[in-house]
Amino acid sequence: MWKHIAANGISLLIVLLIAVGGMIAWGKAQYEAPGPLAQAICLRVESGSNLRRVSEELAGRDAVKYPQILRMGADYTDRSDKLKAGSFLIEEGSSMQDIVALLTGDGQSTCGTEVVYRIGVTGQEMRVRELDPATNRFEVVTEFDPLAGAAPDLYADLRSLSDTRYRIAVAEGVTSWQVVEALKGADFLAGDVADVPPEGLLAPNSYEVEPGTLRQDLLGHMQEMQGARLAEAWDNRADGLPYDTPEEALIMASIVEKETGVPEERRQVASVFVNRLREGMRLQTDPTVIYGITNGQGVLGRGLRRSELQRATPYNTYEIDGLPPTPIANPGLASIEAALNPDSTDFLFFVADGSGGHAFAQTLAEHNDNVARWRAIEAEQETSSN
Repeated sequence: MWKHIAANGISLLIVLLIAVGGMIAWGKAQYEAPGPLAQAICLRVESGSNLRRVSEELAGRDAVKYPQILRMGADYTDRSDKLKAGSFLIEEGSSMQDIVALLTGDGQSTCGTEVVYRIGVTGQEMRVRELDPATNRFEVVTEFDPLAGAAPDLYADLRSLSDTRYRIAVAEGVTSWQVVEALKGADFLAGDVADVPPEGLLAPNSYEVEPGTLRQDLLGHMQEMQGARLAEAWDNRADGLPYDTPEEALIMASIVEKETGVPEERRQVASVFVNRLREGMRLQTDPTVIYGITNGQGVLGRGLRRSELQRATPYNTYEIDGLPPTPIANPGLASIEAALNPDSTDFLFFVADGSGGHAFAQTLAEHNDNVARWRAIEAEQETSSN
């Protein structure tokens, strides 16, 4: 009898073990399988939250079917106590394994609110935007100039959220003075700036920053990036260029940057100035004259006067030979590369063509024809605007 009972007990234990093993295998399969989420969502995890609360919210938003399995999987992989605060983009069909890795990993928030402070040639703008999970594109919520007046209440509310992200976007062609002045309006940064960095040495780029980042440290990072860009481009430069140092190449890059906003033209514009230097011609470029007037402190806001074109300054390339003494702005990477690898052309002249670009010419006669066409376009535009 006891043998019979023992045999039945062993049989029952085997059945139970098989059932448990089957449940574990099923649970593991559910944990790793694509989830039910039909459209991406942005999940906000509050500071101090826990995995139970988060898993139940995920279940309520149809991102997971079995929140208990998500918690067990996190426990099994020792991730339950690594939940991070932030806003996270949960892609459609994400498995529970993917979601746990996202919420407990080392990365930063992947969606939610982002504050982008844009520093441009003609001004600055604080832009608050939200990621639309459905399109994976940012939508602008509000925008304002922080140096022109009080910020909207919405901005102050978002500043209080711990997972709001911040970015400084510096446009190509801004001067170092403009960058330093604009950074005073970034209230999420800290510290003063001792001196305006030398012209040309700040890399136009988009920089993600943490609240409390020192302005001086950010400027240092910009200088390091520009130095690295210039060094690499110099190492890969074309042969026979009419400048001897990376610093001279940076001056040329800044002139190219200010002369055209059309990406496809940069190497052509660079070729014109390189050809002029080779021929011993003066560069005769208005942006250098303007810099000599403003010292890079703001925008001139009007056309150049004849007296200014004839006034001798270190930056008046109608009066001086060769390059001006310093860059006239902070050029982007494309302009640096154009200055060091210009197109091979015979162009010596260019003028606006009315389309936003320029008409290039090899001879003065061709250039004069292009200038006449441009004057006619200007006159027509002036007539139509009156």
